[in-house]
Amino acid sequence: MKNIKNKDTITNSSNLVATESKNIPTELQEDISQSSSHFLFYSANDGAVKVQVILGDETVWSSQKGMAEIFGVNVRTINEHLQNIFKSNEIDENSVIRKFRITASDRKNYDINFYNLDAIISIGYRVNSYQATQFRKWATKILKEYLIKGFVLNDDRLKQGNQLFGKDYFDELLERVREIRASERRFYQKITDIYSQCSIDYDKDAPITHQFYAHVQDKLHYATHGHTSAELIRLRADASRPHMGLSSYKNAKHGGKVTKSDVTVGKNYLTPEEIENLERLVSMYLDFAENFARRHIPMQMHDWAEKLDNFLTFNAYEVLGNYGSTKRDIAEKIALSEYEKFRVIQDKEYQSDFDKVVDEIKISKRLPKSKKS
Repeated sequence: MKNIKNKDTITNSSNLVATESKNIPTELQEDISQSSSHFLFYSANDGAVKVQVILGDETVWSSQKGMAEIFGVNVRTINEHLQNIFKSNEIDENSVIRKFRITASDRKNYDINFYNLDAIISIGYRVNSYQATQFRKWATKILKEYLIKGFVLNDDRLKQGNQLFGKDYFDELLERVREIRASERRFYQKITDIYSQCSIDYDKDAPITHQFYAHVQDKLHYATHGHTSAELIRLRADASRPHMGLSSYKNAKHGGKVTKSDVTVGKNYLTPEEIENLERLVSMYLDFAENFARRHIPMQMHDWAEKLDNFLTFNAYEVLGNYGSTKRDIAEKIALSEYEKFRVIQDKEYQSDFDKVVDEIKISKRLPKSKKS
């Protein structure tokens, strides 16, 4: 990437954050170019918030749209804060803005204002969002350390140099994906494991994490049979059918009873063919995830959330675009209501081991022979 001049041209309209640097390796630029934001918010093992500017060497330039994505707000909010920052003379408008010529998808060139790191930091202290709060926690820690010590060291940067994600990182990532594949975890849990263990900025408390976890199971269900888990329960829970419409339940192997907890689990209503399709879908997704690690492409939380939909679309699966037509609590009420009717039928028809022995005695008129050890 060339040094940034007053009007540099950016041919990728999604490249909303640029960096001014002579020393960035080309391969690292290619790795990160898919992300619209080069600010990385994540929590360390000790719970401390960290912020990484992935391509930061000399300075960073971001459009208003880029800052909106960095801090998780809309462009209008960013624009309002910038106007207030300039009016209050917090920073000099002329010193923090440069124009970039962007070639948009319509192949026309547009001159767009980009703002440097000073403006981005000022925005971070004014915006009210989860990401901005994480940023302020990190910035306060850095400022405190500087005031006490007189300097701040970035230990990770010192160890890694210009290469933020080295070969060792991706080797470990490949190992994680393979361990997830080999695990006995449920199908949707393997997808959430990829999200949590393979996101460079994973944060269990982030809103995007809560949203991903809340909908990943339904996305897989919908791709497989066209219904969410709740819709599946509502449609297939039927007291008049064998096993109340369940194809699997906890006591099935031993010929035991269907229990109340079985009837509120969507997966239990899947046919063998649907289960096979679901397993194949998850296996393909794990191949998909492993390929990113092999190609040394770092992935953030929002990347995995977007890639799941992209993966389903590419493989001609239907993508769930809403929350479904049936709420979870409604589906459970329907299933439990059916179960109350089914339980009466089940108790009448069910034969325990004791019942079987009694029937055998009645028929044979003698006690069953004991098994020799």
